[in-house]
Amino acid sequence: MEGMEGTGPHRDPKAGPPRCYRHPEAETGIRCTRCDKPICTQCMISASVGFQCPDCVRNGSGTGHAADANQPRTLAGGRVTADDRIVTKILIGINLAVYLMVLVFGERFVDELVLIGYAYSPALGEVVGVADGEWYRLLTSTVLHQEVWHILFNVLGLWVIGGIVEPELGRIRYAALCLLSGLSGSVLAYLVAPQNQPSLGASGVVYGLIGAWVVLARRRRHDMRPVILFVALSLLMTFTRPGISWEAHIGGLVGGALVTYALVHAPRARRDLVQYGACGLLLVIDLGLVLARSAALT
Repeated sequence: MEGMEGTGPHRDPKAGPPRCYRHPEAETGIRCTRCDKPICTQCMISASVGFQCPDCVRNGSGTGHAADANQPRTLAGGRVTADDRIVTKILIGINLAVYLMVLVFGERFVDELVLIGYAYSPALGEVVGVADGEWYRLLTSTVLHQEVWHILFNVLGLWVIGGIVEPELGRIRYAALCLLSGLSGSVLAYLVAPQNQPSLGASGVVYGLIGAWVVLARRRRHDMRPVILFVALSLLMTFTRPGISWEAHIGGLVGGALVTYALVHAPRARRDLVQYGACGLLLVIDLGLVLARSAALT
């Protein structure tokens, strides 16, 4: 019968329930009436008889009306695009452009954008910091670098790990992940570090991508041993090298993992609501912590 699991030549009784050919993580009992491929509810397109898969409809053999089903989707439900690293490239470009401005304008430019809680700046001749109303520092500091080794390390991390994560999430969700990872790293640094300790760099975003990679690897049921080893080495560097803002690393790591978990585990029936709701909740928590810290410092 249509829609029931079969035991024909394409079905292995020991393999468990069939999975959608476009979304391997989704178990399904529905099959295309033309090619017999398993399809999930997101991919199935109503036809005159039963349901058909996007491939059959695209090839002109179907009569469905779910136009968006023809668009391939990422694991998190985003649209698959021709360039699956476009946001990563833009982010790297921003970091490089800001670094060029540091080389041109010097220390004063850094003092204007670096993350600092609340302190007197001799270079600017005034009290500065997030607690003084300069909230922009929470984000500008995440694309700010002074040392060439620092920006090279972070750009490499963005390119390699971002190249793994962005195709799995899609542009909009990936951009939200990067933004919230960087912000969460800055917020923890603002909350825990001394109020006069400056912090800068895209490490919070990079560690957010590492947290996302952990969640994605587990969701895909990959071998976790190399992932865990990489995370362990990254944390070892965080806590053993001098001058490292461990707060930004840990804040980014936790923020990235939480956001990605919500993105890839949101139920399909209300995916957008859960995903954007989770991102909004983390944003509200970050802003609440900033307000509390600012009140304590002033």
